[in-house]
Amino acid sequence: MPIVIDKDIPAYKILTGERIFVMDKERAVAQNIRPIEIAILNLMPTKETTETQFMRLLSNSPLQVNITLIKTSSYNATHVDKSHLDRFYKTYDEIKGQKFDGMIITGAPLENMPFEKVAYWKELKEIFDWTKSNVTSTIFICWGAQAALYHFYGIKKHPLKEKCFGIFAHQRIRDGVAEPLMRGISDEFHMPHSRHTIIYAKDILHINGLKILAYSKKAGASIIKSVDNRQVFVTGHMEYDRFTLKNEYERDKAAGLGTKPPVNYFADKDLTEVKMIWSSTANLFYINWLNYYVYQVTPYDITTIDDNK
Repeated sequence: MPIVIDKDIPAYKILTGERIFVMDKERAVAQNIRPIEIAILNLMPTKETTETQFMRLLSNSPLQVNITLIKTSSYNATHVDKSHLDRFYKTYDEIKGQKFDGMIITGAPLENMPFEKVAYWKELKEIFDWTKSNVTSTIFICWGAQAALYHFYGIKKHPLKEKCFGIFAHQRIRDGVAEPLMRGISDEFHMPHSRHTIIYAKDILHINGLKILAYSKKAGASIIKSVDNRQVFVTGHMEYDRFTLKNEYERDKAAGLGTKPPVNYFADKDLTEVKMIWSSTANLFYINWLNYYVYQVTPYDITTIDDNK
């Protein structure tokens, strides 16, 4: 089944060109199907790229998925055409009366800034709290994961001497308990990271409401979940496409930031060819989330999500 998006959004043309099954809203409303409602709070400056990356992953499922894109109202993005935001995005105020089966809250390039100094921190805290009674399961990505872990559990981020940048090996934490979210994912897998701060596993282990599912010696705790499965924290970027890190490296280099080439990423000395060794993990992870953490537990009557605890 397809994801359902506006046929005029740039992602529609891109995904159709990749032979990914997408459906425009006019066709979708003619079908008598209870679709899965997924909201994406997109905090990344590269709005169009990020929305396409997540839509690509969410489309690789037998479920029909409706996508609602959300922006903050307390901060106006400056790296994207305002007309794109006005046409395809809603504010939190516009959707806070709705329920969603699942939600994704992206990262943002704000790791070195104290959370309380972020322009939209007050609004983001309100959205975080709202997800607990209005969304069946929420995935928090990179800085979004760090911010949510801090808000809900008081877990602090720690600055790194050098940017965590590249493709890092991760180990599944196997404790004898079958974990649906990690089903089919290898004991060792890879994930992109691009950040200046880290979450230490030792700061999570004593918290009864959280469980670490995967860990990296270089990148730290990488996949964490709440024991009720309603919160998933991913400190990396499985959604990244082939050239995302290449584009970030070239941007940093042009800005004179002295960023080293992303580790375990380029396949040649000229830094042009890319080894994409994380895409199968990304697809499995999001299929598992949609199936086991959303579809199989969300109520058919979406208005009763608050009771789904």
